[in-house]
Amino acid sequence: MTWHLHFLGTGAAHAVELGSSSAVLERSGKPMLLIDCGPDTLDRYYAAYGELPRNIYITHTHMDHVGGLERLFTRVWFDEALRGKTRVFAHAALVPWLQTRVADYPGVLAEGGVNYWEAFRLVPCSRGFWLDGWWFDVFATRHHRPGTSFGVALPGSFVFTGDTRPIPEVLAQYEGGQEWIAHDCGLVGNPSHTGIDDIEREYEEGLRARLVLYHYGSKADGEALAARGYRIARAGERVALAAPLPPGANAG
Repeated sequence: MTWHLHFLGTGAAHAVELGSSSAVLERSGKPMLLIDCGPDTLDRYYAAYGELPRNIYITHTHMDHVGGLERLFTRVWFDEALRGKTRVFAHAALVPWLQTRVADYPGVLAEGGVNYWEAFRLVPCSRGFWLDGWWFDVFATRHHRPGTSFGVALPGSFVFTGDTRPIPEVLAQYEGGQEWIAHDCGLVGNPSHTGIDDIEREYEEGLRARLVLYHYGSKADGEALAARGYRIARAGERVALAAPLPPGANAG
């Protein structure tokens, strides 16, 4: 069994040429979990796999991370084989925001008679969730305001921060491990995002060596980060992962 993290897009909200930041966990070459679903994510996903995602994890509800869900609703609602079977995993604290951002618009179909979430299987979580017998950690990050953004990890294999400021107290639980850590990073930080100076101030050298930086502002910014010795994620790239810990070993 092989594991990869496939980056569909790596850009910040304004970096449309890099694609909306999103990634797919692949198991033996097959998509297992899509992380975030921005405006262009479905096109990139379908180009890679020839099908729609069956499992999605949402880190937070800014539109460059959830803007594709409205379109996905239409695709799955009108396909009886898919209707109600696409799982959307989200931290319970995000459910009200997710409802407001993507599900509460009057008349989800012009004909009426349809509730948005009937097209999906919404799975709220807190500490984490099970998927196909594997346990995924869920953890709070620092983005925009408290309680609105949550990363995800498959222990032993990968960590995906989503949009965040530095979170050394969270990533400390993965110190000494073998997980690649996909981390929000641009050349310059701001109150909602990490900059390269933040990375070098907040994280020890050993952890920095396991970072894969994404959500940068332009191709030039990405190359500048790479020139400083960091691994950057590139749209379309597959990062080989270590095998995760045995199912349930870190489920608490």
